[in-house]
Amino acid sequence: MRKKWRLVLWWQCVLPMVLRARGSPPDDIVKCMSGTTQNCTVTSSYGTFPDRSVCRAAEVVYPTSEQELVAAVAMAVKNNQKVKVVTRYSHSIPKLVCPDGNTGLVISTLFLNTTIRVDPTTMLMMVESGVTLREVIQEAATAGLALPYTPYWWGLTVGGMLGTGAHGSSLWDKGSAVHDYVVGMRLVTPASPQEGYAKIRSLNLDNPQMNAVKVSLGVLGVISQVTLKLQPLFMRSITNSLRSDLDLEDMVSSFGTQHEFGDITWYPSQRKVLYKVDDRVTMNASGIGNIDFMGFRSTLTLELVLLRSSEETQELTRDADTKCTMAKLQVATLVNTGLGYKNNDVSFTSYPVIGSHHRLQASGGCLDSPRDALLSACPWDPRVKGEFFHQTTISIGLSNAKDFIIDVKMLRDMVPKGLCGVELYNGILMRYVKASSAYLGKQEDAIDVDITYYRSKDPMKPRLYEDVVEEIEQMALFKYGGLPHWGKNRNLAFDGVMRKYAMGGEFLKVKKNYDPMGLFSSEWTDQVLGINGGVSVVKEGCALEGLCICSQDIHCAPAKQYFCRPGKVYKDARVCTRI
Repeated sequence: MRKKWRLVLWWQCVLPMVLRARGSPPDDIVKCMSGTTQNCTVTSSYGTFPDRSVCRAAEVVYPTSEQELVAAVAMAVKNNQKVKVVTRYSHSIPKLVCPDGNTGLVISTLFLNTTIRVDPTTMLMMVESGVTLREVIQEAATAGLALPYTPYWWGLTVGGMLGTGAHGSSLWDKGSAVHDYVVGMRLVTPASPQEGYAKIRSLNLDNPQMNAVKVSLGVLGVISQVTLKLQPLFMRSITNSLRSDLDLEDMVSSFGTQHEFGDITWYPSQRKVLYKVDDRVTMNASGIGNIDFMGFRSTLTLELVLLRSSEETQELTRDADTKCTMAKLQVATLVNTGLGYKNNDVSFTSYPVIGSHHRLQASGGCLDSPRDALLSACPWDPRVKGEFFHQTTISIGLSNAKDFIIDVKMLRDMVPKGLCGVELYNGILMRYVKASSAYLGKQEDAIDVDITYYRSKDPMKPRLYEDVVEEIEQMALFKYGGLPHWGKNRNLAFDGVMRKYAMGGEFLKVKKNYDPMGLFSSEWTDQVLGINGGVSVVKEGCALEGLCICSQDIHCAPAKQYFCRPGKVYKDARVCTRI
């Protein structure tokens, strides 16, 4: 056994360094009939949607300018055609990009990727919606400026971040959500025949409808251009500190107010917490630190196959002990090697890591790979047998954070090995998010709890300790009134979600005004918005994939000894438990 784990550790830490430069960037997420832009399928970067449905469209268009974008929308409106917008890499997990049926039009922002203007005097940056976060960071830094708070993955586009309310971690200033630093936006929406079937709406902060458009789910129109308010570029100092989780419930509410960019990674089965002490320092601080997060690097295909096969074997044999051992090795390796932080462009030597903000705020090395024979790829690339996972991400108000942590600890103590599988995906990440004026933004200051975990390729196959994560999911959503991240989560997280937004009704009014024919809607988004039923899909095995909350045993997998039962701590939960 010791030799086996040494082999796994060697694959994880040594081999990726040998061939990391040889990889393959993500595949196109829109594929059409050979040699055409018609008869297309659309997917996400993970190769599937939560219900594993195939998303089809009649045609895809790639506008290169606002004028061409207006023409594309006008064509769809004139033809009474459903429209959805896709981004370059399509990292949203839910079905936000699927038009109904196979007659819809897909508009890609792939070539709407120009930085229009960066003004160092006003500190304003205007970009097209298809510009990636990486490009925003680089262009801003060239002008001596910075977008202060961002997600950690730089493969997102500006339009995608606004559509889903993407964020980093901070309770300072206006908070960590990118949309709260938007001061202007141009949006293409349907219009009357007299107006040419499509028109440009130009909004700024004086327009109250901006609060609807800032987090739009893509149902209001197509974002053309965005103006961001930046700050002078600054230096940061980062120290990751691994400690006992004994006082986590007391720390969780206060840590975000103490450190501007602080976040928390919890390894509950190991009873450990990694606190990221992350703050600004003076511009004369010495350091050229940067981040190349290990989980976002190009990884050898052979390594991905080995690790996935190992995890599938552990699931098949219900080998929790091996999962826990592997999780301990992996966490120790990540922590001891700095998680990808470097004191220079070569290596990690010690904390603190000090460097310019633009070198530390995000990464995504696997996007840089040249096209090759797929020797290596992003770990989740569906073309290889690599990571395949569910992701549950829910914001819990800081007033409830302590009690939530206490409940999860209680569940952990009852099932000590139940969360080892989560630790294989780097534990439970907790980021701070501030209350927002956006109608579909955060309703109060919150801690965003991000849990990634194994997903079977067989939708009817239950997971080891499935009930533990399901109970945490339902506890966060219902006992503590948590809000799901719009770009992540399984279907059950969105059922009835609009009741949690005080200004949800105002959002629907803007939607009706901007898109009266519902051409930017789909059956799924109408269900999420409460316009047409709910998103739950009740059928045999539906709870295994989060398409429903079980109410009968058949919703789980009774033939495999998984039955619908109450939660262990949160008794109102209904989870698939192995008996």
